[in-house]
Amino acid sequence: MMRDVEIILVALIALAIGLSHAPVVAWLRRRTGIEDVLNTEPPRVHEQLAVALDVLEETAAVVVGPHDELFHANAQAKAFGIARGTRIAPDLLLDEVRAVRESGETRRIPLSVRQEIGVPVLEVRAVIAPLIDGMVLVFADDSSVRQRTDDIKRDFIANVSHELKTPVGAMRVLAEAVQQAVDDPRAVERFSERMISEADRLNGLVAQIIELSRLQSHDPLFLPGPVNLDEVLATAIDHCRELADARQMTLNVSGQSGLCLPGNTEQLVSAVENLVTNAITYSEDRARVAITTRMVVVDEESMVEIRVADNGIGISPEEQQRVFERFYRVDDARSRASGGSGLGLAIVKHIVGAHGGTISLWSSPGQGSTFTILLPALAAEPEVTAGEGEP
Repeated sequence: MMRDVEIILVALIALAIGLSHAPVVAWLRRRTGIEDVLNTEPPRVHEQLAVALDVLEETAAVVVGPHDELFHANAQAKAFGIARGTRIAPDLLLDEVRAVRESGETRRIPLSVRQEIGVPVLEVRAVIAPLIDGMVLVFADDSSVRQRTDDIKRDFIANVSHELKTPVGAMRVLAEAVQQAVDDPRAVERFSERMISEADRLNGLVAQIIELSRLQSHDPLFLPGPVNLDEVLATAIDHCRELADARQMTLNVSGQSGLCLPGNTEQLVSAVENLVTNAITYSEDRARVAITTRMVVVDEESMVEIRVADNGIGISPEEQQRVFERFYRVDDARSRASGGSGLGLAIVKHIVGAHGGTISLWSSPGQGSTFTILLPALAAEPEVTAGEGEP
């Protein structure tokens, strides 16, 4: 009771004499042990410092006052759950802030932050540095992103090593077979053909790994310029013609001609070629693959739509979420038999992303699949033609 009276009395006296600046507020907090005795403005940092902290889009930044009050927190700090209301969280971070204020030495710590129930714990790395007048600056980065990147790199290297071992091991076995069959010209010829096939497979795998690595760089578009989609389709279909003919499959192209878009011709040829090759691989002999193009408007923006549809084996809903992963194969045996590396759709996804577009998939087991690419179009109006046929 006496405690409450003391708090009310101090607050009334302060209000009566107009004490609202920081030293008095700090004294009241120390004296009463409560956060907001007076209806004062919240503590603030210098405007320029606040602006500098707010422009950090991926780093959480917090300035903590001399009495653990929250002076400033950028949007990322609130998103991380480090800044909660007028306080800093979690308790471990607050303890570190106090220790830095006491010692005057910068600390770097790993930290686990639970934003809310049901949400995975966020792993961050925090840097805590002392400022003047008992204030402390906290920076925090999401180390889980770095961890995921490291995991992806590790998995990628493991997958590459596994995929390279197959053709390299096969070539060694075939070379030994050639040595033992020196007196059998037909056997030597047969083994040599197999060696050439495995060498081609190895060369293709290395080329796709290099292409995927370049697409994941900071500047994935090489020599971008206006692209004629008709030329892209003609080249891609020509590259797939031999594979389609070997299985007596029909490649039909239809839709609008004269479509143009900004980008890299070689990369777009690779994207369409990978989709068509994928359709051929996962379809039965004498099947049909349809490639259609048209101009569409999405959110008031002109887009070029490219569809590659087949009536092949289809993809289950569970596998549809993974088909764009590197080295993932819907039918491993079928893909390996055709020389597939499991990188084709991953390359397509990165090419489309580099061109500012999107790729989507519709598929049903036993009914086939349709991959749809949307890419920003050039402003020129396309010429509309009807009919369909092979290029």
